[in-house]
Amino acid sequence: MSELNVVLPDIQREFGLDRAGLALLSASYGMSFSGLLLGGRLSDLYGNRRVFLLGTGVFGVSSVLAGVSPGLWALLVARFAQGAGAAPAVPAAMALVSVVHPEPARHARAMAVWGGLAASGGTAGMLLSGVVASVNSWRWAFAVPVAVAAVTLAGAPRLIPKGPAGRGGRLDVLGAALVTTGIALLSYGLVEAPERGWTSPVALSTLTAGGVLLLGFVIAEARVPQPLLPLTFPASPRRAMALPAVFLGAAGITTIFFMLALYFQEIRSYSALETSAAFLPFGLTLVVSGLCVGRLVQRFGARVVLVSGLLLAGLGLAALGLIGTDTPYVGAVLAGLVLFPAGVALVFAGSTVSATTDVPRDQAGLAGAVVNTALEAGPAIGLAVLVTLATGRTTDLVRTGTSMPSALTSGYGFAFTLAAVAFAVAAVCALVLLRPRPSREGG
Repeated sequence: MSELNVVLPDIQREFGLDRAGLALLSASYGMSFSGLLLGGRLSDLYGNRRVFLLGTGVFGVSSVLAGVSPGLWALLVARFAQGAGAAPAVPAAMALVSVVHPEPARHARAMAVWGGLAASGGTAGMLLSGVVASVNSWRWAFAVPVAVAAVTLAGAPRLIPKGPAGRGGRLDVLGAALVTTGIALLSYGLVEAPERGWTSPVALSTLTAGGVLLLGFVIAEARVPQPLLPLTFPASPRRAMALPAVFLGAAGITTIFFMLALYFQEIRSYSALETSAAFLPFGLTLVVSGLCVGRLVQRFGARVVLVSGLLLAGLGLAALGLIGTDTPYVGAVLAGLVLFPAGVALVFAGSTVSATTDVPRDQAGLAGAVVNTALEAGPAIGLAVLVTLATGRTTDLVRTGTSMPSALTSGYGFAFTLAAVAFAVAAVCALVLLRPRPSREGG
């Protein structure tokens, strides 16, 4: 849900928000979307189609409420409800792919396309929302998710197969409560930490509580007979590399959207419409790359596609690390907005195929939930860390007499450069850890 990134300055002006309020608003959706594991489990237990439609309905209604919110807290509640609706809908939709394409080869290709296009929806939403909001108000940015939910619900009876009815079973209520609350508290602490300080009472208490709850979740899952998340599931070699790659890709996208939107509007004085136009190459590259990834995975394999994507995305971030207060758009900025999405589409495709290959049908929802949990953890954790580093860089430069615009821009560039290093390290790890095992002949 990136439609708010372009209109954040407008919301900031109307509600009088500081940077902490902006970051909290950006993260509110992800806090409730952290219930993905619960959503995936519900999908497996009670039927993919049923859970998908219910979640989509909640998402659509809460999007309407977000558009008419009278103040910050009403908007935060509506955004939280959006995430709560999307949490079961997304893994259920991902599980329905296996119903439509049950054959292994077709399923792998479909999942590659799913992964490659994972960020396209958010990017398209951001671009369309910027256009719509520029005509009237930031509130009209929510017209896009409302329209998507309405069209989905209207076409569901004809286009979406029923799929398995659900196998029933007990719901791990304790595990669901621990992991959902733990991730939400951790996300909130990470949002507050850059502004308040990592040792502030609010940040320290929420981070500690979140960590304790997640530790409790791991302990509980090792003891219950029907765990929400079997601990062996994310520990398989393929998923152990695929999930961090998804995490990095999502963190990179959110960082670019958040920091470049502020850079374009605060440093370069772009309007919301001009900001949307500036991100257009990003969206087009994502869509085109997403349409090609299925064939690439089929021809070269998930490992080659994943490693190549990490390197290409890292180059894009390195290019963005060169930005200055007067850097021409056609140059480092445009290069970053083309190279990064081309690479991240490959990252998501290779990772999604690796994470969902050979998953039993009755764990399809779980697989979708795990992948999307990594997808959501990236923005919460990655953005918090990179904002903290960028803010620290900016503060240091201001103390030395650097002007605020130059200091802010340097902070953004510093964060992009560090993210590029992380992608390069991940590429090396994937190259080493995902090496195909030599086949053994004879006994």
